[in-house]
Amino acid sequence: MNEVKLGVMGAMELEVEALRAALVGARSAQRASMTFYEGALRGLPCVVVRCGIGKVNAALCVQLLRDLFGVTHVLNTGVAGSLSAQLDIGDIVVSSDAAYHDVDVTALGYPAGQMPGMPAAFPADADLIARAQAACAAVAPDVRARVGRVVSGDQFVAQGARKDVLAREFGGLCTEMEGAAVAHAASVNGLPFVILRAISDKADDSAHMDYPTFERAAAARCAAIVEEMAARMA
Repeated sequence: MNEVKLGVMGAMELEVEALRAALVGARSAQRASMTFYEGALRGLPCVVVRCGIGKVNAALCVQLLRDLFGVTHVLNTGVAGSLSAQLDIGDIVVSSDAAYHDVDVTALGYPAGQMPGMPAAFPADADLIARAQAACAAVAPDVRARVGRVVSGDQFVAQGARKDVLAREFGGLCTEMEGAAVAHAASVNGLPFVILRAISDKADDSAHMDYPTFERAAAARCAAIVEEMAARMA
C-alpha cells in the first residue's frame, strides 16, 4: 500500500499501551485531552491514541487524526461484549460495518439506530477487512474470528434481555461504546476504516464478572493483530 499513515485508536489505556510501546521514533502531542503518539509501527507510519470511552470522544479523535495528523486509514482496536452464541470470550470480530443501537428517531419514520441523513450502518473498508482477517489467521490461528456488524451505544450492556434485543433488532455480533462513531466520522471524512474487537464478556448478566478478568488478555490479542496488520501494510 502506498502512502499509508495509519491512525490506531482505542478507548482505554490497556487497549493501546502495547502498541504505543511498539512505536519506533515516537513523538507525542496533546489535543482535546488526548495524547497522540506518532512514529512507525512495524515500519508503517502510524499514530496511536487513547480516545477515551464513548461515542463523542471517538468521533472527536477521528477528526483530530485526520485534520492534525493526516492519517489515511483508521483502525479502532479494543474489547467488546458478544451478542452471538457462536462467539466466546477471546474470539475476534472484524467489522463488516457498524451501527448505532441507541439512536431512536423511529417517531419520524426512521429505522431504529439510523441517524437522519446518515446510512443505517457504515460499511468498513473491504481491503482492511481482508488484511485484518489475514493478520488474525497469522497471529492467532487457533482463535475464532468472524466478520460481522459491530453495534455501539453509550451503554455498557450487561443484561441478557438487552443483549437479545441488540442481536435481534440490529444483527450485531458484538456491542461496545465507540465503533459506530468511529465508522461515522471516518466515513464522512472519506477515510477507510475497520474495527477490531476481542470478546471480553458475554454482554449478559455475567458481564460484570467476565469483563475485569478477561479484558486485558482480550486487548493484548487485538494489539498483536494490529501489529501484524501494520507489518503487512508497510
